[in-house]
Amino acid sequence: MSAPSETFLGFPAFPEAAHDAVRDRELRRTMRHATHTIRDKRARAVAELADWDELRTAGAQLKERTLRHLPHYLEQLEEAVTRAGGTVHWAADAAEANRIVAELVRETGEQEVVKVKSMATQEIGLNEALAAEDITAYETDLAELIVQLGRDRPSHILVPAIHRDRRQIQEIFRERMADWGRTAPENLTDDPVQLAEAARLHLREKFLNARVAVSGANFMIAETGTMVVVESEGNGRMCLTLPDTLITVAGIEKVVPTWRDLEVFLQTLPRSSTAERMNPYTSTWTGTTDGDGPRAFHLVLLDNGRTDTLADQVGRQALRCIRCSACLNVCPVYERTGGHAYGSVYPGPIGAVLTPQLHGIQSEVGASLPYASSLCGACYDVCPVAIDIPEVLVHLRERIAEQGGKGHRLEKAAVNAAGWVLNHPRALEVGERLASLTRRLQPKRLPGPGAAQWTRSRDLPELPARSFRAWWKENR
Repeated sequence: MSAPSETFLGFPAFPEAAHDAVRDRELRRTMRHATHTIRDKRARAVAELADWDELRTAGAQLKERTLRHLPHYLEQLEEAVTRAGGTVHWAADAAEANRIVAELVRETGEQEVVKVKSMATQEIGLNEALAAEDITAYETDLAELIVQLGRDRPSHILVPAIHRDRRQIQEIFRERMADWGRTAPENLTDDPVQLAEAARLHLREKFLNARVAVSGANFMIAETGTMVVVESEGNGRMCLTLPDTLITVAGIEKVVPTWRDLEVFLQTLPRSSTAERMNPYTSTWTGTTDGDGPRAFHLVLLDNGRTDTLADQVGRQALRCIRCSACLNVCPVYERTGGHAYGSVYPGPIGAVLTPQLHGIQSEVGASLPYASSLCGACYDVCPVAIDIPEVLVHLRERIAEQGGKGHRLEKAAVNAAGWVLNHPRALEVGERLASLTRRLQPKRLPGPGAAQWTRSRDLPELPARSFRAWWKENR
């Protein structure tokens, strides 16, 4: 992360990244096409359910109830997993989680692992941590594979390579696939069928040779200790069944009390994410079973800022998130900037409220993300667990303002000055007249090292030739 810069209104990291992103026409074209396609399909899938609003309310209430009694359900989960033959590990932060996983892999004597798509492992930087221990992690989700081969970063929760078109994917496969295993076919084109087949052949070798797998979990059922992973490709099921050792890393908020609770989310999640009535693959496993699946199962329960978030009565609702990505696909800001501008593995509206809470608002990125929104409310309207993201954004902005800084002192002085002028009509009239007379001298950017940050990411509005007050006097 770069050193903190002088800011205005708390804006450092996101505006600077977005400044470049919105000028990438190819990126904007790709993002617009992808997000509009996904959200239109989602709208049709949701419209099929007459009780969608009731399911949404039920999901929100289930999550909220679980969060209120989270210690109880986590203890119940640990007991159930242990009883089923698994081992539970508790990780307070990313460093501890990475250390635990690395030690578990080393104990097997292996130096390679296959991975199921997992936001939690991206959050803690597991791949990089394992690489530092001379352990190679192979992504098996198609989009994650594209990101890994391209030495890139995910830009979407559901479709990590959404910023890549098929021509770019063809180039990545042809140039980089050999470095990670099976070489891409010599005559590979950008036809989606050929690209999928090249990935299938490449990954099949990994599945058949792997002895250790790492996964996340969409849900964890406290009453039975069951893990649940939903996916569309089947790569996850290969990872979850073939290796001898399975290590699951999951945030503590992923727990749900009972199997019956899962019924609600298995209706709302697929429709909100892939716009499907149900996920093509829903894999569940409970501990270990002799002669069936992995012989050893480890569950790493990750805190990494979640307990602190839980203590915030307004911000805690972000922990309801089931990672469907619906909020990204309707967000006008995300559509224009893409996910990389957010500087986090959690992009879009949910990233703007989750990242600052998990990692703090003291950092440059954390202090900028709550402002990466127009507060239009579209994200709240589509959220299947009714997270009021605009409310949390405003709440976080208030906390950022309270921690001070030159930008906020300047803002306070400007608001006080504006308040005085607006309370003195004669002064306002004189100011408007002077502004109109000198409009051609108006600078393109605001002066001063702090205020100039405001116009680095937006145009300074042009002053009209005459004020509304002058027009009103002449015409009314």
